[in-house]
Amino acid sequence: MQDADIINGLTGDYKQRAYFEKQLYLQYKYFIDEGCRKYQFLYEDSFSAYSDAVLAAIHNIVNNRFDNRYSLKTYLFQIFHNKCVDHLRKITNNKQQVYKSAATPELLSHLPEAAKNVIEKLIDQEKISRVSQYLEAIGDKCKEILLLSADGYTDKQIAEKLGYNNAAVTKTTRLRCREKLNNYLLRYE
Repeated sequence: MQDADIINGLTGDYKQRAYFEKQLYLQYKYFIDEGCRKYQFLYEDSFSAYSDAVLAAIHNIVNNRFDNRYSLKTYLFQIFHNKCVDHLRKITNNKQQVYKSAATPELLSHLPEAAKNVIEKLIDQEKISRVSQYLEAIGDKCKEILLLSADGYTDKQIAEKLGYNNAAVTKTTRLRCREKLNNYLLRYE
């Protein structure tokens, strides 16, 4: 499909726009595999970066911020690349956070076994309490999706249960909710 067709379609009515959003998504979906290969991402991470890139591109096209200096493919790939770099930075920051908290197990090893067990239980209870607070903070919809996922429901089952269009929409929403929760956990740990 030609760039001009997609761009014109995205600025059309709701039904036309939905069709062309899907066409844009499908036309460059192979970027997901490139993200896995080039950045060594898990499929979910590359999928999330690609979905965010497509949404950003659509937003810019609809709001007349796409100036046609580049092809749609080049434009979308640049946004995708930026999303991947952002994700890499986040991973790097998360790893630094993990190394900062590595002192606690070392300190616990110096305690008697009974005291160590009590402290570990207290730490676990505190973590559970924090996760519960963060689940409340991210909103009811996210909380419900994450709890259903934790209970073993598939994305397709969650979509049916919560009325989403399909499993792909559920997966994208679940990944964003998980990212929100992770941001809370990292921010306050």
